[in-house]
Amino acid sequence: TQSTWGHSECLFFFASALLCGCAACSNQSTNKISCTPQPLEAVLCCAWPGSCTSGMQKSATVTDVEFEEDLQRQPYNFKYWWRYLEFKHKASPKVRNLLYERALRCLPGSYKLWFNYLQERVLQVQTRCIDDPAYEAVNNTFERALVYMNKMPRIWVEYCQFLLRQYKITKSRQTLDRALRSIPITQHERIWKVYLRFINQDFIPAETAIRCWKRYLQLEPHQVEDFLDYLKEKEKWSEVINRLVAVLNDPDFVSTKGKTKHELWVELCSLLSKQTEDIMLDNNLRTETIIRSGINKFPAEVGQLWCALADFNIRLGRFEVARDVFEEGITSVTTAKDFAQIFDSYAQFEETLLSTQVSALTEEEKACKEAAEKPADEAEDSAFLAVMRVCDVVFTKEEEIELRMARVNYLFERRQELLNSVLLRQNPHNVHEWINRIKLFTTNREKIVATYTEAISTVDPAKAVGKLHHLWINFARFYEHLAGDGKAPVKNDPLQLARLIFEKAVKVPFRSLDDLASIWTEYAEFEIRQGNSEAARDLLKRALTVNFTAPPSWKADPSESVLERLWKSTKLWSFYVDLEESLGDVESTKAVYDRMLDLKVATPNIILNYASYLQEHKHWEDSFKAYERGIALFKYPQVFDIWLAYLSSFLKRYKGTKLERARDLFEQVLKGVPADFAKKMYLMYAKAEEEFGLTKAAMAVFDRAAQAVKPVEKISVYRLWAAKAKEYFGVTATRSIYEQAIERLPDQYVPEMCMKFAEVELSLGEVDRSRALYLHCSQFVDPSNPVHAPGFWKAWHSFEVSYGNEETFREMLRVRRSVQATFSTSSFLQPGALAAAQEQATERSEEPTVSETEDKRLGTAPGEAEVKFAKPVDLETFAKQSGEPGEGEIDIDDIEVDDVDQKQIPDEVFGSLAKKRKLNE
Repeated sequence: TQSTWGHSECLFFFASALLCGCAACSNQSTNKISCTPQPLEAVLCCAWPGSCTSGMQKSATVTDVEFEEDLQRQPYNFKYWWRYLEFKHKASPKVRNLLYERALRCLPGSYKLWFNYLQERVLQVQTRCIDDPAYEAVNNTFERALVYMNKMPRIWVEYCQFLLRQYKITKSRQTLDRALRSIPITQHERIWKVYLRFINQDFIPAETAIRCWKRYLQLEPHQVEDFLDYLKEKEKWSEVINRLVAVLNDPDFVSTKGKTKHELWVELCSLLSKQTEDIMLDNNLRTETIIRSGINKFPAEVGQLWCALADFNIRLGRFEVARDVFEEGITSVTTAKDFAQIFDSYAQFEETLLSTQVSALTEEEKACKEAAEKPADEAEDSAFLAVMRVCDVVFTKEEEIELRMARVNYLFERRQELLNSVLLRQNPHNVHEWINRIKLFTTNREKIVATYTEAISTVDPAKAVGKLHHLWINFARFYEHLAGDGKAPVKNDPLQLARLIFEKAVKVPFRSLDDLASIWTEYAEFEIRQGNSEAARDLLKRALTVNFTAPPSWKADPSESVLERLWKSTKLWSFYVDLEESLGDVESTKAVYDRMLDLKVATPNIILNYASYLQEHKHWEDSFKAYERGIALFKYPQVFDIWLAYLSSFLKRYKGTKLERARDLFEQVLKGVPADFAKKMYLMYAKAEEEFGLTKAAMAVFDRAAQAVKPVEKISVYRLWAAKAKEYFGVTATRSIYEQAIERLPDQYVPEMCMKFAEVELSLGEVDRSRALYLHCSQFVDPSNPVHAPGFWKAWHSFEVSYGNEETFREMLRVRRSVQATFSTSSFLQPGALAAAQEQATERSEEPTVSETEDKRLGTAPGEAEVKFAKPVDLETFAKQSGEPGEGEIDIDDIEVDDVDQKQIPDEVFGSLAKKRKLNE
């Protein structure tokens, strides 16, 4: 009672003595334990077994003593125990195990101590054989740990994995079940990962694994596909089928592997087709019922399902039933892919039966020649042969082979027809496929008539794809050709049947107006081919007869059927007019044309045909009235052709006799003509004035045309105007035309007119005026890139060489450099900089060579000052200022300027007066 040791220290000493191997500790442990004070050396001897006093001197240090003293003071402090374990990390496993045991005796609820202790114990036995007793000791340690750590899934997982390495199947399963019962359900997933890895091993019995899988699916039902994979691996087909049926019956099932319901159905049917009927009945499953339910549920992709159902019957030896299944599948699928699958399987099935029969016959012939007369093997096709026996029909082997060959041939002959049926099941309103189907029966008239009848009764005009009227027309033509062949039955007149078809066709509410018009057109042509022209005219008159209860409306009305707006068909009216022109008289034809104009269904082409028809019959004024009615109906650009034909016909008819009326027509057309169509009209007007009127009036028309036409067409008008003025009034009359053109034309067309004007002035001997024109034109042409007038600078150069002198030539070179500099810097200059550059270039000018009046008439470019020719004050100074000739330029010293020759005034100056003078001479 006076001892300094407590009760816990005595217990520790007792445990240490049991684990120690020395004699002194053993003797002490056998005696009655008392709480008498003991020296520290004796206590430390128990901490390190086998050391005692001598061992303590070898292995104990002052540091260990310090840890022990801390633990004596605070044995329940986790930090002291953990620091002690870290300090002893290099100690032997036995020492560390003892230290862990001491720590866990004080702190049995420490997860960290238990977890690290168990990991070390597992590592200590890792290299030993699994039947070593140390494994059982570790198992016991795990069991002791689970007394306190039974809610820790990590401890359970480590324990179960350790048991799996020992291949203790029953103990592992029981431990996994204990773990599932101990931990919360939210953490079961961690245990099931180990559990599934355990039961998926090859040495685990399948029954055990299946039961465990079923338990797992109660927790994770969406993992049923992994269970199915396991069952397939173990070949538990009945269980696979039952699970697949349950999955397919579950509307909320979503595949974790991305499989669709159709793929699962195909998988199920494939498995069912490989099982015997007895097995299916044992599991309360009917194969045919299940497969047909899948076919009804997925009508778009059922090729594999039909093949599976047929394969099931083939495996049972019911070949006739399998053949019926193939036929049913071929005639019910709606896609070409499914049809190809079923047809290929069907053909392979027939060919296999045929090859088997041929092989059997060959073997029997080799064995015994008399076997060829024996009846067919009843076991091969029992259902079919049973029917034959009832009918007292017995086939020989050769006859049965021929029958099967006929079946194969018949199957391949029907392929196109069957495929066409598939396409028609996709869209029964596809006219093109109906026509293709009719082409398959070229020799079978009854089949053709039946197909035509089925087609026209099936296709809905509002949903038709393609030209529905072709179906009706081809049907009528079939009977027309039948009548031409002379092979039709007497009781049914093919022509009357064709008329009956046309009469039904014209009452069909087609979707397009042209379709109905085509039916009426073909109906009329049919009567014409039969020689009934009057009947054809009556048909068209009946089709186009309109009884308006209100003013006709030409606006599109969706609610109005094609039968009510047939009178708007230009195609049918054109055919009616052509028929009247060919078979009727002028009055009847005019009545049809006038009716078209009254209903406003005529086109510009119809107006032109109407006028042309009247002119052919010498009804000129009536044709002009037709033109005027057409002009009142249409606007530009449609009315342009009508005006053109009207004016041409009028001038051709009256020429110059009714000039004022022609002028009124031209003025009427020019009043509202757009610029795009003005050129043709103005030129026609000018030509008419030139041929039948006044020349001055023609020139006035050209003047108006130059202002009214498009900018790109103005230069061609000016060219023609200048040519006509030169022809009638002489060269001098063209000056005002060229001046006006230079003033009004866009900049890109000015150089061309300037050069032509310069040529005209040069022909008149006006050298200075020509030079002024070249100078004026130079501001529009870039010397480095003469796009609009490539030959301008060369022409000016040739002009100065021929007619200029040294001063004018230098002036030309100076202007060229100035213009080139202006164009090179034009993108950086202000709008007034170009004019300033031109003013600096003309500062040295003293006397103008061309009067100011002439310069104003020639005009200048926008933003530029007027350019005037001037003689240099000092030739040497000017030469220094102008600089050396650049590349491509001509040195003035190398050119010899000849005297300007004198020329006579050409005859073109006097125009028509020169011609009269020559005639007088």
